[in-house]
Amino acid sequence: MNNQGLKKLAELALKDIENRYPNFPKHAIPQPKYIDNTSNGLTRCVIDWIELNGFQAERINSMGRQIDKRKTVTDVLGNKRTVGSVTWTKGSSQKGTADISATIKGRSVKIEIKCEATGDHYQSEDQKRYQKSIERAGGIYIIVRTFEDFYVWLNKFID
Repeated sequence: MNNQGLKKLAELALKDIENRYPNFPKHAIPQPKYIDNTSNGLTRCVIDWIELNGFQAERINSMGRQIDKRKTVTDVLGNKRTVGSVTWTKGSSQKGTADISATIKGRSVKIEIKCEATGDHYQSEDQKRYQKSIERAGGIYIIVRTFEDFYVWLNKFID
């Protein structure tokens, strides 16, 4: 870990494990590991930091649902084949919805993850419209590119 925020997150997570399992030997508890160089890793860092600091956060799944219509059949020669296809149903969430929905100090905070390390830099037009609707309603919308940026933003926000 090369930044202060990730180090503090790992320390906080370790203390949480020690508090939840007081009878477990401290030397046997594995050190929590966090990365922020993937979208999933960065999302996990943000959610864990929010929750470990006593606030609420949840990941929003906007992908829809996969329907697997494949079947494995055996032909007359005894060969197994997979037939059919996989389809996706449309998600029921609003287009452009943020990746994380949180409540911090009684405020609604929507967090869009745009991981710098993966080159995910730009919001779609739907995401820009969603951001405007959240801000118009008095909510907070932030774009997080690195955990360090989020760490600095949240510390300023909660002070």
